[in-house]
Amino acid sequence: MLLAIGERPISTVPKAVDEMYREHHVMVFRAAHRVTGNIADAEDVLQTVFLRLVRRDPAAAGEIDNPESYLRRSAVNAALDLVRARRDASNVDLDRLPSHGSGADRLGDLREQLQLALASLPARSAEMFALRFLEGLTNPQIAKAMGLSQMVVAVTLHRTRRKLQKLLR
Repeated sequence: MLLAIGERPISTVPKAVDEMYREHHVMVFRAAHRVTGNIADAEDVLQTVFLRLVRRDPAAAGEIDNPESYLRRSAVNAALDLVRARRDASNVDLDRLPSHGSGADRLGDLREQLQLALASLPARSAEMFALRFLEGLTNPQIAKAMGLSQMVVAVTLHRTRRKLQKLLR
């Protein structure tokens, strides 16, 4: 926002991005929160997703065919990037994470282990897994959103689940 003395604020955000924000910011936040498990990180992802849109060509935001799908994928990818960056910074060994404690502690440990395991996967596999099992999209919805066949989605998800099972054991 730009403010001139004695004047109303003038928005520098393209109208299409502003409309997308108003319609979809809650969904973007929730998608990011499901991946990161942290409110502050989800807010950072929300900001990142929309700042990237603002920095693009102003006409590009209006040309997005399916804003909800585009923003959900953007949120998942930005959240995975954040989790990967944290993993790389801390270099936590999954085998050394504690497995004892109260039920709430174990659930928190499991969530952290899942986030780290997702961060170790190839980007496309992690994105598909997050869309399917964290966002609740169906395989046909994922296939359409990612421009892939349903068979590719099904096979990738099957292999990803197997790999995650091995990583989380």
